[in-house]
Amino acid sequence: MAQQPRIGIIRPIRGAQNVTTTDLTPAVRADWPAVSSVGLGLFTLVASEFLPASTLPRIAADLGVSEGTAGQAVTATALVGALTAPTIAVLLPRADRRKVLIGLTTLAVVSNVLVAVAPSFWGLLAARLLLGAAIAGSWAFAIAVTSHLVPPDRLGRALTVVNTGTTVATVAAVPLGAYLGEVWGWRGVFWLAAAAGGAAVLAQVRWLPAVPPSGFPGLSTLFGTLRRPVLAVGLVAIALVAGGHFAAFTYLRPAAALVPGLSAGVLAALLLVYGVANVVGNLVAGPLADRRLTLLVLGVPLLIGASTWGFAAGSGSLALVFVAVFAWGVGFGAVPTTFQTWVARTEPDRLESASGLMIAVFQAAIAAGAFAGGLLVDHAGVRAALLAGGLSAVLGGATLATLRRR
Repeated sequence: MAQQPRIGIIRPIRGAQNVTTTDLTPAVRADWPAVSSVGLGLFTLVASEFLPASTLPRIAADLGVSEGTAGQAVTATALVGALTAPTIAVLLPRADRRKVLIGLTTLAVVSNVLVAVAPSFWGLLAARLLLGAAIAGSWAFAIAVTSHLVPPDRLGRALTVVNTGTTVATVAAVPLGAYLGEVWGWRGVFWLAAAAGGAAVLAQVRWLPAVPPSGFPGLSTLFGTLRRPVLAVGLVAIALVAGGHFAAFTYLRPAAALVPGLSAGVLAALLLVYGVANVVGNLVAGPLADRRLTLLVLGVPLLIGASTWGFAAGSGSLALVFVAVFAWGVGFGAVPTTFQTWVARTEPDRLESASGLMIAVFQAAIAAGAFAGGLLVDHAGVRAALLAGGLSAVLGGATLATLRRR
């Protein structure tokens, strides 16, 4: 892989009148409270994204729609996110990124309040579109803002802090939302999400410093970034890894049926193991990203591929399935920090545009992977989805390996 440039940490020049005027002086000390406030905001956003899945039957019954229709609240959120991520920096080229992040977190609070009082499904769907924009915009700016808050050699660990909240939200939002939905009803769950978002807004107001734009965002910058060969190849690889994972993981429950005599209790334990492994993978990825990024970038796709193949091949043994699921969880838990750090080191001067493109590619890969996996499950069986998903992840790693020779 070609030698990667030093990560530039964007700092405002004192007395500058134009917010896009910046220098590349690295941060001397890590601002961990500010980093944590970014992570808290993303935690509330991601938890909100998955909440409809936890209370789907109640939402459908209350609003008079089918469960399949109610599930489109999640689909719409992801679709808007894919469209918003690469364009929000273009729409807000000169805005202080602190104000933008606070505004996006506030938008998520508004979305949850509107969902909680929605009189119809269409009102709920419109509110969820606001959340999609907030999530994608926050992700697109979070990497650039975090790089402003820590020295270059601490970026991996800082992204681990940011991603820990996301990982916990992904693991806990659905079961916790389901439990609270039984106690308070589905509208009460969204009121709670709005309150959590309000706490995140207060934390960001208190701790985040002013953060000027990274580079000079615009359509020319966006398209110019996309034409950079190393990043373009990397985005293809990220799509292969993410798409492969979701082609297999989306159908983990039917895949578990391959294990003879698997009870509901054992299935719950299997999902818990995956969730714990996700957290472990995220925590391990931070220090490794700071010291051994190339090893991590190449190793994570291979681990995901090997574990999905191991699940397919070892489904006759419960012990092997648990080992495969743990390895799978560790591998995918490391994905966000790994690829965010890689993008930051590859495109430090166009970090916002590059981050937005990565988020858009990732969201599109989720949809494409789940769709392709569904076709395989219907026409060739769930084992085929596991094998194909693993192959896609390995191909993603092989694609990244070609960059070492550039």
